[in-house]
Amino acid sequence: MLKSLFSFCRFLLFWIVFAWITRAVFELYFQEKFAGSSAYDIFQTFVYGLRMDMSAAGYIALIPLLVFGVNWFTKYHIKPVWLRVYVYFMLFLICLITILNFNIFREWGTKVNFRVFANAANSPTEAVASTGSSPIGISLAIGAVLFTIGIVLSHFIIDYNFRKPKAPVWAKSLLFLLLFGINFVIVRSGIQLVPISQSTVYFSERPILNQGALNTEWNLLQNTFESLKTQSNPYLFMPPEEATKLVDSMYAVQKDTTVHILNTDRPNIVIIQLESFTADVIESLGGEKGDAPNFEDFIKEGVLFDSVYAASDRTDKGIIAILSAFPSQASRTMIVDNTKQERLPAISDVLVEKRYRTSYFYGGDANFMNFKAYLLSHNIDGMVDKFSFAEKEMNSKWGAHDDIVLKRNVKYLGKQQQPFFSYIQTLSNHEPFEVPMKPQFPGEDLPNKFRSTAYYTDLSLKEYFDEAKKQPWYANTLFILVADHGHRLPLDRAEPYEPRKYHIPFLFFGGAIKPEYRGTHVKKLGNQVDLAATLLAQMDIPHKEFKWSKNLLNPYSKPFAFFDWDNGMGFMLPNQAVSYDNAGARVNFVKNPKAPQAQTDEALLLGKAFLQQVFTEYMKF
Repeated sequence: MLKSLFSFCRFLLFWIVFAWITRAVFELYFQEKFAGSSAYDIFQTFVYGLRMDMSAAGYIALIPLLVFGVNWFTKYHIKPVWLRVYVYFMLFLICLITILNFNIFREWGTKVNFRVFANAANSPTEAVASTGSSPIGISLAIGAVLFTIGIVLSHFIIDYNFRKPKAPVWAKSLLFLLLFGINFVIVRSGIQLVPISQSTVYFSERPILNQGALNTEWNLLQNTFESLKTQSNPYLFMPPEEATKLVDSMYAVQKDTTVHILNTDRPNIVIIQLESFTADVIESLGGEKGDAPNFEDFIKEGVLFDSVYAASDRTDKGIIAILSAFPSQASRTMIVDNTKQERLPAISDVLVEKRYRTSYFYGGDANFMNFKAYLLSHNIDGMVDKFSFAEKEMNSKWGAHDDIVLKRNVKYLGKQQQPFFSYIQTLSNHEPFEVPMKPQFPGEDLPNKFRSTAYYTDLSLKEYFDEAKKQPWYANTLFILVADHGHRLPLDRAEPYEPRKYHIPFLFFGGAIKPEYRGTHVKKLGNQVDLAATLLAQMDIPHKEFKWSKNLLNPYSKPFAFFDWDNGMGFMLPNQAVSYDNAGARVNFVKNPKAPQAQTDEALLLGKAFLQQVFTEYMKF
């Protein structure tokens, strides 16, 4: 009897030890992110992470416990070899998740979660293409070493030669209930009312240390469960009426007016959604010089909104923010749910009512993340994607590179009846960061590859506009250049909770701009979602259905910006910016620590209210 208890303890101990090993590998792999942490800080990631490691071990032990129960109380004899197979399988699974997490954490700044697998299920080809910049060889080698260590270590710790306890049924029943009870407490990490959560292991003001303490597999399991269970609002910070009042106050204006920068109220409209075009590649936005030199010339001819931030960190959230003016919902992505996305308003819906012809251009697969269904649901007629191009034009792992797509668009628009609306989605500035020309920035390091793809897209835009300016429709056309989201590259230092990662270009450009406004910079703090109200106000079209959008050219609209990531959000005011990690239930970024506490509290309160209301409305669709 006691041997069975000891065998169970040894089984749990093995998985705890292996969790320590994978944590150490994670922290070594991202040692540059842990730079500045003391040995004691690193030690604490293991101490605070222990409860979650034990809980993860408890989950792994559930199936063996049930098998033991069958073995003990029935005539069936389960051979010990099954436990070896189970352990090897779980080791393989954990090693796979560990190396997958390397790429996810490097790109997203958060540990692997359910959204990774949802994206892969929706668009497996694109998911594979996205791994092109990942060090696959190193990751596989690390995984193989971890798997080997796990197998060898298991033979020293785990008792693979278990036997049925020789005891009366009542004694075996008591032992089984004892083991199951112990495991239940371990899974919950105690007998307290509330079970363990991510916030249990958070201990530091440095987010990277908290990420180190998180057990990757436990976090993935919990995130998957939350994503699949009956829908409820995980962001309830205050009474609903208080949240409603605060959000309404953000959009209240003394006067509904606008500065008219266009020479017509019915321009042709071309929105160019720029893949991963962070402000860090735009010199005028504080970025590097030379990464996108032609964009500087576009700025001189257009109206630059220089304080605009992306809704979130992925394209599926960016396109909804741009076209439907609906903010990101952090842990959800609305575009894949047809029941919900079909009920969204969209700029294209409004323009079709005004007799606009509509089209969409993308060099990749329009089915990616349900884009095609979303666009067709919102009156996009002309659909041009990778299947519209000749085989020789498919020169990217994603499909056709930007210059090919943009050249096709110019020809297409020349044949369209005016006014027209066209939505162009670029793709070249995306993993694996390859260009169909000699790279402007040599080398195989990711920052230079990113600079080269940004430079290539910038050059493709110049060629596009040079050709467009020769067309008779150009004089009556407004081009809107806006990124789908920011990126950690090329500077490789923007964490998911830092506003700079979400800072993006937002430019009105083209013949429809009044000469006196060309070269203007609008400094009002805003979001991608503000595109709809800003554009439609220029056209004297009501835009009440876009309730989350404010007119950046209305002198009376209030300056603020909101962004979020998988389970956190940031809110920006002119004098303060705050980020909040919902998993750890704590503030993890304050832009101006010396600002009065009242300003920090205000930004946090407004951000919480905003996220709560966004998710509440998302649930109503």
